[in-house]
Amino acid sequence: MKPISNKIALITGGASGIGRSIALKMAARGSHVVLWDIDDKRLARVADEIADADGKAVVYQCDVADKQMVYSTADRVRKEVGKVDILINNAGIVTGKLFLDCPDEQLRRTMEVNILAHFWTVKAFLPDMIGENNGHIVTIASAGGIIGSARLADYSASKFAAFGFHEALRAEFKKERLNIHTTVVCPYFTNTGMFAGVKTRVSFLLPILDEEHVADRIVNAIARKKPRLIMPPFVYSTWLLRLFPVSVFDWVANLLGVNNAMDEFHGRKSS
Repeated sequence: MKPISNKIALITGGASGIGRSIALKMAARGSHVVLWDIDDKRLARVADEIADADGKAVVYQCDVADKQMVYSTADRVRKEVGKVDILINNAGIVTGKLFLDCPDEQLRRTMEVNILAHFWTVKAFLPDMIGENNGHIVTIASAGGIIGSARLADYSASKFAAFGFHEALRAEFKKERLNIHTTVVCPYFTNTGMFAGVKTRVSFLLPILDEEHVADRIVNAIARKKPRLIMPPFVYSTWLLRLFPVSVFDWVANLLGVNNAMDEFHGRKSS
């Protein structure tokens, strides 16, 4: 518990899915959790869950795609809670459509939430971390940020960008000899509801992941300051497969059903 107890941990997209599960587990380990989400009703429910378990949580309604709202809400957090020790960029959306079926505004929204928001939150909280020469930035990316697949063009583009942004930040911190840790997380499809309807053909290699297990692994990775977490381990084979011709890479992806996984996708129902 010690590595994250009494730390202020800010989680974007904290009202549901993996963000909610991380929040509950971080609070159970003694972190002072700050939750951001656009859904204020769900935020309130998560705050109540944490309070019922004797945890500490403060919630802020914030659209992370809105740069000025991110900056102004970050100022409120500093004044009302304190300096953020652990920033977990978790907020994300998915359209799940063929590229030409995605309206322009949906494409823009995917990039704003899934990657541009990382720029704004890191710019908001990194100066304090540099001033303290201590901090931890966590990027919830995706296996879709390692391999692209059908019906995930905008999502994969945003998650490839998130992975690259995170890697570049890590390089900057090391070059400047800053004591700021980083963890990038790339899970396969997870049963949060966000990817409801997805299928996997080879479940023993690429299972649909359990939300609670994923959150446990993420919190443990943060506590251990593990720089990279990829789930399941078979996803690592993507980098090896890229050494082969593209035709071989595509054949293996099709054999594993990667490009058919989204065929029955319908996503999370609003509540």
